[in-house]
Order: sequence, then structure tokens, then C-alpha cells
Amino acid sequence: MSANHRFAIPVLFVGAAAAAQAQSLVVVNQGKASISIIDPATLAVTTSIDQQQPGKMRAHEVAVSPDSKTAYLPVYGDSGVGLPGADGQKMLFVDTPSRKIIGSIPTGAEQSHMLALSSDGRRGYTANVGPGSVSMLDMKARKTLAVIPVAQGVQRIAIPADDKLVFTADTKLPRLAVIDSATQSVRTWIPLPGLGYGAAASNDGRWLLIGVRGVNQVAVIDLEAMNVVRTIAVGKGPQTTVIRPDDRMAYVTCAGDGAVSVIDAASWQVVGSIPTASGADGRAWAR
Repeated sequence: MSANHRFAIPVLFVGAAAAAQAQSLVVVNQGKASISIIDPATLAVTTSIDQQQPGKMRAHEVAVSPDSKTAYLPVYGDSGVGLPGADGQKMLFVDTPSRKIIGSIPTGAEQSHMLALSSDGRRGYTANVGPGSVSMLDMKARKTLAVIPVAQGVQRIAIPADDKLVFTADTKLPRLAVIDSATQSVRTWIPLPGLGYGAAASNDGRWLLIGVRGVNQVAVIDLEAMNVVRTIAVGKGPQTTVIRPDDRMAYVTCAGDGAVSVIDAASWQVVGSIPTASGADGRAWAR
């Protein structure tokens, strides 16, 4: 890839009426270029929103602010991950009342595919796919604090509630990087049953769930022992995971099925599937 061909993640805004419904799950569908708002109580899609992007431009991911008033959708571009296309090199910020872009923040690296926010919303982390790094961002000052080398390639990112660790998957080897946010370096690696993808930590800090696409499974990691303790069969092509605030249920977007697999965290069994749209991918929880 050309050194001057970089990737942008301009951000779409989903208004508070859609993103901040009480206890809502927000899912981004790449294939249909839409956003699904799901009621977790009924497992029904209550709202479907067109991304309104030109041509083949698509949002892949979503992050919701701690107050749930704003949903940020990084628009990766019009190509697949790691491929050339109509892309750039900044993350744009959207003001809630005016719904206008008011500034930008550099990530310091190419192919910043996913944004994850700390529990207070002050820090942002992007997984930079091709460079194999993670950028730590100051969301208020709108600047890059660090670019952390991880591997030859990385994919997706997750932060537990205490903000001490950051997790991202190696795209070349079946392992998960554990990054220390204080030292801004890789602390250790966790072996996986296949190449990992999107992960999420339980709110009590005990578990981390990560999709393993090649085998259509979710691996459950014990964050005390730092190893995989079980795997759960889910739908085709698991992408990303979100865990309900009460830790009772987990939701896994499955791009191959265009659906969300619902996992009971007490039994670690799939108890339902929610049809959304083709290419079900990014997800976030709105309280």
C-alpha cells in the first residue's frame, strides 16, 4: 500500500432519540449500510436507520458516549479492511445539538478501524489494522497520546470497566494482546482457538468474550487466569460482542447470518437469534 494512501474514519451521528433509548443495543450492518436499534427485552429491532452514505461508503463500527446521548460510527471507506479505497487519516467529532462536525483528531497511524472509549469517555483507543498498532487518544484535547506497537496486524479493540487493560487480536496468529494502558505496552498474550475478532469484557471484570470467526465460536476468557476457559458455538462469522450492563446476557453480531446471537451468561448457552441485516458488524450498548 502506498505510504500516502491512508484511511479515514469520518463519524456519523445517530440522534439521542435513537441511540439513547432505555436499554438499547445498537448494531451496524455493513451489507445494507444501515443501523439497527434493538430492544433487548423483546429481542426485536425497533428502529432501522439508513446510513445515508454515498456510493459504497460504509460505517463498520459504533461507539456510544458514556451518557448514551451520542453514537459515533467510524466510516471506514468504500473498501475491505486493509485494502485501498476512498479513505483518509482523521477521526471527526460531531457536536450533539448542531449535528455538525466541529473538529478532528489524528490517530497517528493508517487503517484506524475501530474506536473504543474509556468508561469516562476521556480516552479513546483505535486498532490500526495494517500497521499492527493501537493509538491512545485524548478525546477532550483531540490529540494522539501514544501509538503502541502490537503485531504485524491487529483487529478490533476492547476495554474492561476499570480501564487498566486494552485488548486487541493479532490478525496473523491465534492470540490476543493484553495491553497495559499505564505503561502503554503489551503485557502478555492469550492463546485463542483461532484468529480472534471483536471482544467485550463483562462489567464485573471477570470475563472477556471474543468472536473466533473461522470456527464460528465465541471464546470465554477468565481475566484472572488470563486464559480461555470455554467456547460457545454461535452464528456464522462472529464479528463483535457486547455484554448487557447487568452481565446476564451477551450479544454477538454474526455477519454471515445477518443476525445477532444472544448468549445467556449464566449457562453460557445461545438462547436466541435476532435478525438484523446483511453484514451485521459493529455494536454498542446504549443505556
